[in-house]
Amino acid sequence: MRFIAPAPSPPPPEGEGKGEGSRINPTATICEMKTRYIIIIFITGFFLVLAAVWLYAAVGCDLNDPDRDVKRLFPDSTGYKTIYVSISKKGGDALLQEIERRLGDKFKGLYETIDVPYTMYQIYQGKDLIGYIHGVNQKGQYGGIQVFLALDLEGNIRGFYFQKMTSQNAGLFRNPKFGQQFIGLNLKDFYNYDVATGLETPPGKVNQIKNPAPESEADFKAALRATKKNLILVDEFLLGNKYLKYFRLS
Repeated sequence: MRFIAPAPSPPPPEGEGKGEGSRINPTATICEMKTRYIIIIFITGFFLVLAAVWLYAAVGCDLNDPDRDVKRLFPDSTGYKTIYVSISKKGGDALLQEIERRLGDKFKGLYETIDVPYTMYQIYQGKDLIGYIHGVNQKGQYGGIQVFLALDLEGNIRGFYFQKMTSQNAGLFRNPKFGQQFIGLNLKDFYNYDVATGLETPPGKVNQIKNPAPESEADFKAALRATKKNLILVDEFLLGNKYLKYFRLS
């Protein structure tokens, strides 16, 4: 009987079987760590952006300092009441479509979702209601703007100002002389103003408002659109649609 010896095993790779264990490529490990780090940063940033978008979409337009701002806009006031309303809760899609018809444009983007809670301020002198304050968000040329109106009980503008504006000509738009052009106007004056074209037909009081920065036409049109939208929302939620009959006539 012949005995056949087993073939010798191949030699182990360098570094193995010598008590040193497998060698680790330090360059590959660093690359893997960097890749994981980048992925973690990307995922974290993605969810932070989503959170910011959700928060912005869910929050309306509040006065930065209500006590100070109310007293500035209504020097004779002694107090105010804050109320929160939304299109979704009052009338849903049907109301949204009606407001869009009155505006002459579709609601779009983060500034105009159906569930935005609008913050409206009822201003008092003693027990007497003397006016309202309301602000809206609007997309400008370079970012968001916030247009606030102070109104008397009839819905006439008695104060206009930008609480926020991202524009290279923000100083010109914030100049009180620009805001003074809106004093005394109401929703009836704005119904013939087309927010899409920027034209008033026939020319009226809105047509007389002068753009302080012709090179920032988009911001000028955004300010007028925000004003008309603001007046429509106040009419719907605070004035009992006092000016709706003028829209139907127009």
